[in-house]
Amino acid sequence: MTMVQIGGIQKFSTVDYPGHTCAAVFLIGCNMRCGYCHNPELVLPEQYIGCIPEAEILDFLARRVGLLDGVAISGGEPTMSEDLPDFIRAIKQLGFLIKLDTNGTHPAMLRQMLDEQLLDFVAMDIKGPLEKYVEIAARPIDTDAIMESIDLIRSRVDHEFRTTIVRGQLEPADFDAVGQMVQGAQRFALQHFIASDTLVSSRFCNETSFTDEEMAQAQHIMQRYVTECVVH
Repeated sequence: MTMVQIGGIQKFSTVDYPGHTCAAVFLIGCNMRCGYCHNPELVLPEQYIGCIPEAEILDFLARRVGLLDGVAISGGEPTMSEDLPDFIRAIKQLGFLIKLDTNGTHPAMLRQMLDEQLLDFVAMDIKGPLEKYVEIAARPIDTDAIMESIDLIRSRVDHEFRTTIVRGQLEPADFDAVGQMVQGAQRFALQHFIASDTLVSSRFCNETSFTDEEMAQAQHIMQRYVTECVVH
């Protein structure tokens, strides 16, 4: 029996899996503490909400066969759960496509799931240049693991890399280094930070994203490295 901790579900989405309708399932737990995170209840143990039984999720999905294309699995950080592959296998048996959101810190699990062809699309968060990872993630980070995950995703599965931009953490010039990290990728998304109920609300409630001009500069840089760069 699998033991993933499910914190929530969005039963219908047209934005979480590019080109597909899907349900979005959110797993509890994360190994980063990015201050701008907008899902603090999935990150902080003291804010864990009651878990939704896995059987309840699978029963719901069984009733949506033919009505949804796929399932997007997000968090938190889903690859922290050793039972994630079992959960995905159960969903795949229903005939759904699987999109995974990850921060790229567990390349061994990514490799296992790619070897089993369990993943149809992977979206990986790029926090910024490697030298800024520890500051932004607020945790020790194995940047070799980050690069291993990028290489796996870029070469083996449909994908998107993306960066959430807080103006106090990043500047447009940083995207030369980011572009070199993901060079050759299919798609990259620059995401405006929007102040809301974040992990570190006391600091980030007054933070802003790039101006339109700065975002255009970052996009222009990224377009030299990837097939498509979009702004959200």
